[in-house]
Amino acid sequence: MEFLFNSRGKHIANFVNGQLHAPTGKNIGHFLPNEEIFIDMSGRYLGEIVHKNRLMYNLSSPYKSINYGNYGNYGNIGNYGNPGNYGSIGTIGGYRNVEL
Repeated sequence: MEFLFNSRGKHIANFVNGQLHAPTGKNIGHFLPNEEIFIDMSGRYLGEIVHKNRLMYNLSSPYKSINYGNYGNYGNIGNYGNPGNYGSIGTIGGYRNVEL
């Protein structure tokens, strides 16, 4: 399990067993290991990990216009707790925060 944060250090998701979950536990996406990206529940590009634990949307990603299909809903994993703020990394060129 990995805690994922936005650029401001706010906890926005948990990465568990290839699935992306909201801090509340709801399944919100899936990881595609070959592309190293996350897709949302509709199969659209959601974002990728930068700086080890930041979930960010790459504005120039070649995967933005591809629909990967529905991978199913893996349910609710429960709450893993709040790790607190991880600290801001500022603006990263070519990326924006993921809106979940």
